[in-house]
Amino acid sequence: MTVTYSRTGEAGEPASGRTGADGERAPEAAREEAWEALVATARRTVADGLVVGTSGNVSVRVGDTVLVTPSGVPYDRLAPEDITGVDLDGRQVLGTLVPTSELPMHLAVYRATDAGAVVHTHAVHATAVSLLVPELPPVHYMTAALGGPVRVAPYAAYGTDELARTMLDALTDRTGCLLENHGTITYGTCLDQAYDRTAQLEWMCRLWLTASSLPGRSPSLLTEEQLAEVADRLRGYGQRS
Repeated sequence: MTVTYSRTGEAGEPASGRTGADGERAPEAAREEAWEALVATARRTVADGLVVGTSGNVSVRVGDTVLVTPSGVPYDRLAPEDITGVDLDGRQVLGTLVPTSELPMHLAVYRATDAGAVVHTHAVHATAVSLLVPELPPVHYMTAALGGPVRVAPYAAYGTDELARTMLDALTDRTGCLLENHGTITYGTCLDQAYDRTAQLEWMCRLWLTASSLPGRSPSLLTEEQLAEVADRLRGYGQRS
């Protein structure tokens, strides 16, 4: 699925001011706007405590190009000229900075799903849960927003094809999963949705850890029927275009 981002000026025209003959923005303008949104999302993962330093990574698809955060560069130093992009086979087509080492995971998601954006973090509570159980128990109805109880992908070294494979298995019929001894990965049709799913997943992990910490007590869990009801209700949630 192709994702674009629009910013309008006072007169309602695209902020870039560059459009094609059919009125749509030129590809380079769409990439520039998507890169700006990607950098803002990457910085948000740091501000919200979901990553430390240069850990974690973010990507967004624009046509057949995947824009992705570069390896080892602090997000607050990224500028428009640092745009980094690859094609769906991983060949670099934009920029000179080396893409994130987790590129195999991102590309695996785009090849297997209709994702428009992917967010990977090292969120502390979610990572802690990945050390304890093979699946996050359904302690909250937002479990349904991720497709059901969130699985934990077995550990594999970062940046490897093996990790990408185990991640895809855990993502079957889901829009997010935990990575054992590692972190989280979620996807969505756009950056905002992918990020929101990451934040919700971290919150649910914190909730389960908190409830499970009381001696002699076990958290109540939602049933499959209850989650199915929520999934149906979520289809009509939010504002309609």
